Formats: sequence, structure tokens, C-alpha cells
Amino acid sequence: MPAQTPRLTHRRVLQIALPILLSNATVPILGAVDTAVVGQIPSPEPIAAVGVGAVVLSAIYWIFGFLRMGTTGLTAQALGERDNCEVSALLARALLIGLAGGVLLILLQSLVFQVAFAVSPASAEVEHMAQSYMQIRIWSAPAAVAIYGLTGWLIAQERTRAVLVLQLGMNFVNVVLDLALVLWVGMGVEGVALATFVAEWTGLGLGIWLCRDGFLGAGWRNRARVFDPARLRRMAALNGDILIRSLLLQAIIVSFMLVGGHFGDVTLAANQVLMQFMMITAHTMDGFAFAAEALVGQAVGARNVAHLRRSARLSGLWCALAAALLALFFLVAGPSLVRSIAADPDVRTAAGVFLPWMVMSPLLQILPFMLDGIFIGATRSADMRNMMAVSAMIYVAVLLLAVPAMGNHGLWLAFQVSFLARGVTLALRYPALERWVARGGT
Repeated sequence: MPAQTPRLTHRRVLQIALPILLSNATVPILGAVDTAVVGQIPSPEPIAAVGVGAVVLSAIYWIFGFLRMGTTGLTAQALGERDNCEVSALLARALLIGLAGGVLLILLQSLVFQVAFAVSPASAEVEHMAQSYMQIRIWSAPAAVAIYGLTGWLIAQERTRAVLVLQLGMNFVNVVLDLALVLWVGMGVEGVALATFVAEWTGLGLGIWLCRDGFLGAGWRNRARVFDPARLRRMAALNGDILIRSLLLQAIIVSFMLVGGHFGDVTLAANQVLMQFMMITAHTMDGFAFAAEALVGQAVGARNVAHLRRSARLSGLWCALAAALLALFFLVAGPSLVRSIAADPDVRTAAGVFLPWMVMSPLLQILPFMLDGIFIGATRSADMRNMMAVSAMIYVAVLLLAVPAMGNHGLWLAFQVSFLARGVTLALRYPALERWVARGGT
């Protein structure tokens, strides 16, 4: 008999998703504040340096995104199994892995910076400032990476309001210190870096406090449980699969921008403008994908196929509604958004030509986002890895065929097909997922 699980309602889905939407909305605001504060320095180099340094560190930290996803799936399943000891042990594992990953980045910082600046087009002055920025921020890498694990642990328990509090708390500290250190003390680029350094360590402390109930049980102190070889191997395999999947996805995104560069600066700039629409879509869809991760993971842990199916259906319904509203919003307000982002008339015109791709994009991304959430919650990472590999191959094939014939339209076609392919291939694997849960996950 499957274990009894809490009643799944539309309200429960929204209680998970909406705080994530609000949390995601604060991310670009912080970047804007960083830029605005350092922009008060009467020189373009500090703005460029902060931009380069932040992008490089974000890309490096993004590699550890697997820790967030893997922790969510495993913790949600432990909750479904009513294994509170494992829930507590997973918190300890996630923290230890995050801290160790951050320490590794500190030890390898010289190599990391050298590689980053080898491919950076920045001037010598910007590179010098960016290195000063990164040399300060890298010392908060353990906190930044460990927060991924804490966030995944909270999402698994449907505690997304705590995730929102964590994000808002970090942003508040960052903004206040930005103003104090840059505008009042006059520290410049180093002040922006120090503000983020303090904010990230403060965020780790706040995150641990928000997860304090996980330290009430004995699981996190049970070294045999925390360092159990079988559980560590499972976590390593899961995280490895998710990392490969994420690297393939990032390769598609990077290649999209690189290929777009062959069509000239105006088209490249137009593509970059339209990518902001993609970011809006991703931040919106994330909320419902996270809801699916938590609810599906609990259903899998409880071996409850009916709950799994209803979790997928309700989360998917709200995601589809959000996608439809986004498509309508882009259709009506898209030209105005383009004008607000781009001042150059040629870029505006080019972006308008390719804007229809953004109108259809949210609808094409319903399946991939939702099924990613479902398969993360079920910890079926091998399926995610394999279907991402298939999708990448389909993307390359369409790219080679469509770009010579259609130019930048062909590039956008290949990009959108890659998302659709990921959704369709994962959908084909979904029946096997239900059968696997019905067999007790064996």
C-alpha cells in the first residue's frame, strides 16, 4: 500500500511556486543596483569590471547548481518515505559538499581567473579591476555554493517562503553595503565586491538558521549515516548526471550567442535583447518546476503513483497558464519592452523582426520545464542526461540545416527546437517513470 500523503490542491502548488517567482524577480534588481552604484564613478571601466567579474563568478558558481537540484529530489523522497533521519543527514551532506566545493574554488582561484581572462575581450585596465573584484568575492565561494544545498533542502519541504526570506535578506545586506562602501566610503569596485562577500556569508548564516529544525534530530550528527558509502555514491551519480545535462544545456545557449555573432553586431545585439525575454520566461517557469520537484519527490518517496500523476498535472496546469499569459504579454507589450531595453534604432528594428519567436517561446517551454521538475523530483537523472544529449544532437542538426537557408531565423528555430525536443523526449520517458514508481523504485 502506498504511504498516505497530504492532500494536493491548487493552493498548495501556488504556495510553493509564488514565493519562488518573487525571489527570482529580485535577482535582476540586485544586478541593477550594483551597476547603478558603481556607475556613479565617472569612468566606464568600473562598470565593465563589475560586469565581467560578476558574470565569470556566476558562471563558475552555476556549475554547482546540481547541488540544489539533487538535494531537492533526494530530500523530497526522504520526506515521502517518512525518513526524518535521512532528511537531517541530507542537510549535513549538502552543507559539507557546498563548503568543500567553495574551498576548492578558493584553492584554484589563480587557474580559474587565468582561464577566464584568457577568453575575455576586456582591456588591461578592466581586467585589473575585475581581478580585484573577484579576488575579494572568491572568499565567499563556500557560502555561495553551500546556499545552493540549503535552498534545495528548503524547496523539498515546500518552504519556499523561507527561500524568499533568504534571497531578500541577502539582497538587503548587499544593497545597504553597496551604498555605504561605494558612495560613502568611496571604495569603488572593491566596495561592490566586499558588499557581496558579506551578503553571501550573511546569507549562509541566515540559511542555516532557516534550516535549524534540520539540526534538531540526530541524523546530521550521525557520521555513519552522513558518510554512508551507498548514499554518497547515489548522490554523486545523481549530481554527475545533472551536471552533464546542465553543461549540455549551457553549450546550446553559448553556441546560440556565438553563431549569432556571425550575422553582425546589430543582429547579435538584437538576439541579446530577446534573450531577456527568455530570462523572464525561465524565472516564471522555475516556480512551477520547483513545485513539481517537491511534490513529485514526495510522491516517489511514498511510492504513490496517483499522487505523482496529480502533482505533475496540477503543476503543469499552472505552468501552462503562466506560459499562455507570458505569450500574450510578449505579443502585446513586446515592442515596448524592446524599446525600453535597446536605444539603437537598428537594434530595435532587428529585434522586432525576430520578436515572434519570443511570443511562441513560453508555450514551447512548458514541457521541458515541467518535465525537468518531475524528473529532478524523481531523481531520474540518467533520463535527464540522456534526453538532453538527444536534444543537443537534434539542435545541432537543425542548426546545420536551417541557418544556411534561413539565417538568424534558422538559429532561433534550432534554439526553440532544442527546448521542444527535450520536452518531447522526456515525455516519452514519463510512462516508464510511473511504472518504476509502481514497482517501488526498483
